[in-house]
Amino acid sequence: MNIEQARFNMIEQQIRPWEVLDPQVLDLLFVVKREDFVPAAYRNLAFADLEIPLGSGQVMLAPRIEARLLQELGVQKTDKVLEIGTGSGYMAALLAARAEHVVTVECRPELADFARQNLERAGVANVAVEVGDGANGWSQRGPYDVILVSGSVPTLPDALLKQLRVGGRLAVVVGEAPVMEAQLITCVADGIYNTVNLFETVTPALDSIAAKSGFAF
Repeated sequence: MNIEQARFNMIEQQIRPWEVLDPQVLDLLFVVKREDFVPAAYRNLAFADLEIPLGSGQVMLAPRIEARLLQELGVQKTDKVLEIGTGSGYMAALLAARAEHVVTVECRPELADFARQNLERAGVANVAVEVGDGANGWSQRGPYDVILVSGSVPTLPDALLKQLRVGGRLAVVVGEAPVMEAQLITCVADGIYNTVNLFETVTPALDSIAAKSGFAF
């Protein structure tokens, strides 16, 4: 497989048609090597338009979903970011390339270790991987300018919103299959939030939410 050609095809055929047109985001997808965050058994699928299994029932989101959410969050160099659901560490690496610092929370220790190794190998130094249940955020490191939930939730916990600074943005997929909506929520003033529906999709439930409900996928 010609990796660079496959990466180019992913960006031009999957991501750009999904209204991801921010040149900084598109450039970043060339710089942060997605294949380095994929389990070895699935490396040949690193650029495919699908969710890649990570073990323990977890997946990497499809590239177009990751890129679109990254674009909508508009991460700035001074931003402090919280990611809920670390997975392979790839999304944390993308966020870290644009932010000042990223805190990413993973409830499965084996995935947290996998992500740490991937991030270290990629030379990403401004990400802290925490092990714990991030369904209600990670208040001890907050507040945050940006929060990304890398998994769907039936409803958004209020505790997450309260960890956003004024001007902060939160991206999340809300709902239950087959009806889910990706949303961008902005804190416009203390306790006041503006919600924009971005697109319809279906993504696996956030791991800690799924575990509590007994849901399996």
